[in-house]
Formats: sequence, C-alpha cells, structure tokens
Amino acid sequence: METNKKPPEHYIKDIHRKTRRLFSTEQKIAIVVEGMRAENSVKEICRKYGIVESLFYKWNKEFFEAGKQRLSGDEVRQVQIFKIV
Repeated sequence: METNKKPPEHYIKDIHRKTRRLFSTEQKIAIVVEGMRAENSVKEICRKYGIVESLFYKWNKEFFEAGKQRLSGDEVRQVQIFKIV
C-alpha cells in the first residue's frame, strides 16, 4: 500500500498562498503617500502594514512611473490641441 504523501514544503507553500495579503490600489497609494510624508521611517511603515521594504520600494517606483506616464500623456494632449487650433 503506497501513500502519496506530500513533503512538508508543499504544505508550507500552500499556507503562504492562502494567507497572502492582497492590497487594493488605493491601499498601496495610501501606504506610499504615508512614506512620502516622512513622519515615520519606511521600516516603521512596513512593520505597521506587514510588508517587506522591497515591496514598499516597488510600489513607490510604480507610483512615480505611473505619474510620469500620466504627465507625459498630458503633454501629448496639449500638443494635439495646439495642432487642432
């Protein structure tokens, strides 16, 4: 009689997948903005929300990149408006 027993690592990975926290876009923005205020250190903010610093910096980079793209999009629209007139 053979039993197909899974290794303990498999169970640990399953637990991590099921308990992984998902943050909404609004929550990510609020966390990044809190970091920009510089009232608390990044380490304290990450501890408060239960995230690692690398994730905070990833969200921070994405936040600024999105803003950069948005601003460059506004410049393109302004150029198009002047061409129409």
